[in-house]
Amino acid sequence: MGRGRAKAKQTKVARELKYYSPDTDLTALQRELAAGTSPSLRTNHGRDERSEPDPYDDLASKYSDYSDGPDEGR
Repeated sequence: MGRGRAKAKQTKVARELKYYSPDTDLTALQRELAAGTSPSLRTNHGRDERSEPDPYDDLASKYSDYSDGPDEGR
């Protein structure tokens, strides 16, 4: 009881969001694509992947004799 108005408003907002199609600014898109990738999108943030030692390298070498291979146990 009492949800009719709220549900109708939610339905109206959802319908507006679903069918709203803003104008595409193709020149802005072209500028963005021509600029290349943003520095903030890089995954390693300018650092070398091996700049920090892996804390599990010593364990991997210690227990590598017990491994049957990459698909061990499958």
